[in-house]
Amino acid sequence: MQRYSEIKQKQKREIVLLKGAPCAWGRCTFCDYIDDNESDAAQCNEINNQVLSLVTGKYRALEVINSGSVFELPKETLETIKEIAQKKGIETLFFECHWSYRHRLQEIRDFFQLPIIFKCGIETFDDDFRNHVLKKGIVFSSPEEVARYFSSICLMVGIQGQSREMISRDMDILLKTFPYGCVNIYNNNSTPIRRDEELVRWFEQEYRFLQDSPTIDVLFENTDFGVGGDLLD
Repeated sequence: MQRYSEIKQKQKREIVLLKGAPCAWGRCTFCDYIDDNESDAAQCNEINNQVLSLVTGKYRALEVINSGSVFELPKETLETIKEIAQKKGIETLFFECHWSYRHRLQEIRDFFQLPIIFKCGIETFDDDFRNHVLKKGIVFSSPEEVARYFSSICLMVGIQGQSREMISRDMDILLKTFPYGCVNIYNNNSTPIRRDEELVRWFEQEYRFLQDSPTIDVLFENTDFGVGGDLLD
């Protein structure tokens, strides 16, 4: 699997896909990404060390993703990330984290002593769809509550059962409330959740302007960041 890449558009950064322990939530109905996990910390560290050795620091920014949250990476891997950040002059780190860890984010900030952009997969601000269809296990009072913890959110577009109105509201909240964001166009996978082709076509036309936003990534494929696909020669 391709586990290292560079994001050369918008917020330029290196990105690594690491292995961690199984996702603590692990119940999202649309996600088979959690298959890329490993309970053996030693095996995780071995793979992660190989991937992290490719980091150059050329953009002074590094995004670290795994099949869950940053808290599910082994301690040794976190220490390796810190060492590499210091050696390579990394000035900004990006980590992803489930909502359930929101009260522990300061632990990561204290450990790395660097500016960190935390990303959270909210998927949609429609509470019923988020929790009863997608099974995200994320309950909050308002978008502003989410923004108190996370400066970047991930939203999902193009799932059967979503509506244009739902998606428009999500995009409006993203643009008004969060400094950063990532919009993932849903692609069918091994789960029963299915893609709505008509909704995707509508979104691509209606929100084409997002592709020019310097702070919002739009991913049409799961591998658009360059990681997660087959290893390149």
